[in-house]
Amino acid sequence: MLTVSQLSKHYPTPRGPLPILDDVSFTVAPGDALAVMGPSGCGKSTLLYMLGALEPPTSGTVTIDGTNPYDLDEGAQAAFRGRTIGFVFQDHLLLPQLSALDNVLVPTLVSRDAGRDELHRRARQLLTDVGLADRLEHRPGELSGGERQRVAIARALVLQPSLVLCDEPTGNLDRASAEAVADLLVGLHVRQRTMLVAVTHSEAFASRFERRGELVDRRLREAT
Repeated sequence: MLTVSQLSKHYPTPRGPLPILDDVSFTVAPGDALAVMGPSGCGKSTLLYMLGALEPPTSGTVTIDGTNPYDLDEGAQAAFRGRTIGFVFQDHLLLPQLSALDNVLVPTLVSRDAGRDELHRRARQLLTDVGLADRLEHRPGELSGGERQRVAIARALVLQPSLVLCDEPTGNLDRASAEAVADLLVGLHVRQRTMLVAVTHSEAFASRFERRGELVDRRLREAT
């Protein structure tokens, strides 16, 4: 369970604190998917980074599977993030010198939760699931934008995280590629029963989610 309680973020400036988010609260259960919308600069990405233990809140709490990652020291927090949270970014952030398979395996380099043979099997299966069984040895420069984002999705899921966070995952794709990536992401989420939170500008992408919210006046208003 993801539990967000009265989460606020204010950045210090010479003129005083600049409020970005105020008292944001919601929960996401295993199998739930929440799309967060709002105009540029409203705090969508900031919210996502706080959920992902990348940006500490000014106040409030984030609890993932019973743990507040901000209560952990730096090493424990990094380990918790690695095994619990999968990230999909707008820019896929693949390593250009590595093959698709090796890019998917990058998060497993610090994992002790499974043997190497099992992790390789899982990575190959995920790439097959996203339609890239014949692209395992291709480097990012040899793949289309949509294919690169599929690799990024497989990478996010390879350690079987309970929470998957997506920052505009279809933002750089043409319509056909965006639809294909959205189908894959939501379909894999349903199969694996992850908790899925995505921030997006795209109404078409958000329409695929069971739950939708909008950041308005620094607070999240969820559609009913």
